[in-house]
Amino acid sequence: MSTKKVLFVINKKAGLQSKVDIEKIISNAAKKLHFQFFIYKMNDGDVIAEIKNEIKIHQPDIVAAVGGDGTVNLIAQIIQQTDISLLIIPMGSANGMAKELQIPIQIKDCLALIVSGKETKIDLLKVNDEISIHLADVGLNARIVKRFQLDSKRGLLTYAKHLFFEVFVLKRTNFSIITNGKKRRVKAVSLTFANATQYGTGAVINPDGKLNDGLFEICIVKPFPKYELIKITFQMFRRTLKYSNFFEVIQCKEARVKSQRATLLQIDGEVIGQVKEINLACLPAALKVLIPNHLKHPTLIN
Repeated sequence: MSTKKVLFVINKKAGLQSKVDIEKIISNAAKKLHFQFFIYKMNDGDVIAEIKNEIKIHQPDIVAAVGGDGTVNLIAQIIQQTDISLLIIPMGSANGMAKELQIPIQIKDCLALIVSGKETKIDLLKVNDEISIHLADVGLNARIVKRFQLDSKRGLLTYAKHLFFEVFVLKRTNFSIITNGKKRRVKAVSLTFANATQYGTGAVINPDGKLNDGLFEICIVKPFPKYELIKITFQMFRRTLKYSNFFEVIQCKEARVKSQRATLLQIDGEVIGQVKEINLACLPAALKVLIPNHLKHPTLIN
């Protein structure tokens, strides 16, 4: 059996990097599991060009994203539509995509997927000129993400703090959505463009979403009274948001969204900026990922 070659892309700024000696763990695992490895540490340069060059030099079978959702998104952009598999090693502050695919928390268990994991193809979502592997949105959550990025603290409590502030000054925006040959107008506090189902916090915004069905969902959170916040939050964590009167889902392959005023867009936890128009398209089976072989994956069509 030929030895698998793995390129590890390490985000040194990810939330948990300072707490572990990741290179030593990788080296020990390589001896035990018999894979060949190369390490690239992200810096402030042109990381996309540098990673592409590392791939060209080493010709890896697998590229491992060691970091959070932003790092996963970066690697997905680079290796989409290729025969290279993505391995997620969750070391960010939220790790939504890792939760989505039931990737193990322990690094050694993630590394074991190099030899024991199952390869599967998932969809990607094109958002204007960007790629989303997970969730993109405008409105309430995008503003929370921006506040979260500027905060020196991380974790669920920090996210909750900014959530409650944003709800206190809740903004609603008029959107027009063109999809499936129809145009409709909606008033919303948030539109989520969902390839996946849940945020890194575990809150589920797209309960019935599948990562490999060739479709994506536009999840509409309509204006709601502030006293409904606790109920809506509870429904998200119980996967029952679809039963709320303040929630609606549109499933599609392509869509165009126009906002009455410029609104903040975030993609996979990274703030993109203010936009007034968003063009969306599903990219079916565009990315190979490694997932645990022995688990049932509720967000995948098996």
